[in-house]
Amino acid sequence: QVQLVESGGGSVQAGGSLRLSCAASGYIYSINSMAWFRQAPGKEREGVAAIYTGGGATYYVDSVKGRFTISHDNAKNTIYLQMNSLKPEDTAMYYCAAAPAVGLTNLWNKQMYKYWGQGTQVTVSS
Repeated sequence: QVQLVESGGGSVQAGGSLRLSCAASGYIYSINSMAWFRQAPGKEREGVAAIYTGGGATYYVDSVKGRFTISHDNAKNTIYLQMNSLKPEDTAMYYCAAAPAVGLTNLWNKQMYKYWGQGTQVTVSS
């Protein structure tokens, strides 16, 4: 089993920044794919950024490219999401997800991720 705990959410004004953290524990050696998803009220949960923890390759959806950065600290078993130039449309509950392996074509498919955190709220006001 793998446990994921997110932190770092909060309320900011448009243009501001936040950094989310996701600490992993348990059988983490089984994990190679980690990602951040978000879900706004009344909307589907959508992928935002993903990382292969073995090689470090990162991927982003178009709406956050150039503004968000996903990274991984192997020593701390933690991934981060640095969010800059935040917009009101970034307002959502943000979830950390992990899986043994997710192929490139399925990075944004939430069904492929076995482990999920409890979420952390991000609110961006205009």
